[in-house]
Amino acid sequence: MPTATVRDLRNNFARVSLWIANGEEVLVTKDGKPFARLSPVRGPKPASRWPDFAARLRRGFPRGAKGKPLSRIVAESRGDR
Repeated sequence: MPTATVRDLRNNFARVSLWIANGEEVLVTKDGKPFARLSPVRGPKPASRWPDFAARLRRGFPRGAKGKPLSRIVAESRGDR
């Protein structure tokens, strides 16, 4: 269990609140003695998952994309630059 002093709460609350947001209890000390315990109201947040972009493309274009490659389109649009 992480420990923070009353001074830490006053000066570095953002850091201490991250511990609580990650589901940890924090023991608060005052004059070197345990003073309070802070705990999250809910459990830790579930890890966010990235969508499977490749699977989404396969569903949208089951036979693959048709047409020119993007690199060729860009090169043609630039012309003689």
